[in-house]
Amino acid sequence: MPQPAAHLLPLLIGLAACATEASVQELGEAPQAVLPNIVLILADDMGWGDVGCYSQESLVPTPALDSLAASGLRFTDAHSPSSVCSPTRYGILTGRYAWRSELKRSVVWEWGRPLIEDERTTLPEMLQARGYRTACIGKWHLGWTWLDSKGNSVNDEVPFWPRSSPARAQAAARIDFDQGLRNGPTTHGFDTYFGDDVPNFPPRAWIRDDKLLDAPTQSKPEGMFGSAGPTTPGWDLALVMPRLAQEAVQYIEGQKASDRPFFLYLPLTAPHTPIAPSPEFVGSTPAGAYGDYVAEVDWVVGRVLQALERSALDKDTVILFTSDNGSPARDGTGMSGPLGSVTRRFGHNPNASWRGYKADAWEAGHRIPMIVRWPGRTTGGQQSQALVGLQDIYATLAQALTLTVQPGEGLDSVSFLPVLHDPQAPGRKGIIHHSLDGTFAVRQGPWKLIEGNLGSGGFSRPSRVEPGPDDPGGQLYNLNNDPAETTNLWKEFPERVVELQALLAAARKLQ
Repeated sequence: MPQPAAHLLPLLIGLAACATEASVQELGEAPQAVLPNIVLILADDMGWGDVGCYSQESLVPTPALDSLAASGLRFTDAHSPSSVCSPTRYGILTGRYAWRSELKRSVVWEWGRPLIEDERTTLPEMLQARGYRTACIGKWHLGWTWLDSKGNSVNDEVPFWPRSSPARAQAAARIDFDQGLRNGPTTHGFDTYFGDDVPNFPPRAWIRDDKLLDAPTQSKPEGMFGSAGPTTPGWDLALVMPRLAQEAVQYIEGQKASDRPFFLYLPLTAPHTPIAPSPEFVGSTPAGAYGDYVAEVDWVVGRVLQALERSALDKDTVILFTSDNGSPARDGTGMSGPLGSVTRRFGHNPNASWRGYKADAWEAGHRIPMIVRWPGRTTGGQQSQALVGLQDIYATLAQALTLTVQPGEGLDSVSFLPVLHDPQAPGRKGIIHHSLDGTFAVRQGPWKLIEGNLGSGGFSRPSRVEPGPDDPGGQLYNLNNDPAETTNLWKEFPERVVELQALLAAARKLQ
């Protein structure tokens, strides 16, 4: 049977579930003539507690997502491969942790070069080989090759870190926007792309495939949120989400007469900063601008569901909704706001009771909502406590659709197809987490180890910067007994520390 590649890593360090050994026949593979359409919606910085079906205390109405969960399967122990943007997107599209790439910390910053390697097979490329049409609409945030007036790359030598590198500004000064750009979505398996890359970075302009639709001929206006740089005249941050919804609906409706299945990857820009809900959503929730922006995410999901139903495609389409990491819980002041301010100001907790925020190694950084509706496979209204990661989408689709996976592909991906058939089936035995500053954590069963004892590796900065003589060497939690990560058991269970350290070391050695 075709196996998702690189069960080598999970089997070596004991992180795979025995359920992945079931045969494809037992799991019910997709027949050659019946290939489902696939829609993957990725919210940006949306927390576990933002969605009504995840938290009864959420102050944001999410009727579309609640309806999707009522007709699908809701995962309660799902995790992003990283607690920040770019690495998670890399993991979803490659089935591989981004810390194995050149990006060892943080994200791809302004004018950053492509993160996905030329030789790396991606999820849409696998689907194309199976006959799928593929489209990406929304936030790419994985870098591009920007060109000068002679068509030469200007950013090959721009480092991923630090953000303040002089090479970044030097490259930006040489870009000729009339040349378009290269090595983005259409190079990595997508037939078409539409989006604005990263709303808080220049150039603020719409991109269609490999061309800017309008020239960014002015500098960012005074007072507009985001980094300085070229901007299209009249650019309105509050109109980004409605345009992405419009493009998604048009794409779906354009597929109803096709005899080929389609894959739509829809990475949204909300509720990440700039927190810029469109006018009809302003004041629509009791959770301020942030809550309004979350409500707009739900509205986009509703538009997608309606378009599928209108086009008579809903019974033949897998829908997967999730988020790229947890929320920083900003209230939207100045389209941003202090960390945690939406909770302090309005009483809405985007990360529910999980500790920390986006960027952290603690649970709130990477435990995210994930809902899957797969007609004929999932039963509506159920939930699963199986441990899964977003990088596992790669192996799951590979196994379900009998896609060819070559050795070395999807290195860190483990199929959760058994869980779609039986929500009580086990998921992974373990998973690796990674924070903004490169801090590692490893989970096996209920046990979670975080390297370092001074904080989260992310936005939740510690109050002190040097360990005292009585400090342990790291953090160890039992999430079954202590889901809020309040009691560090490092000194009490030294044998567990050694075991988890060995698992993490073995995983990091593999490439």
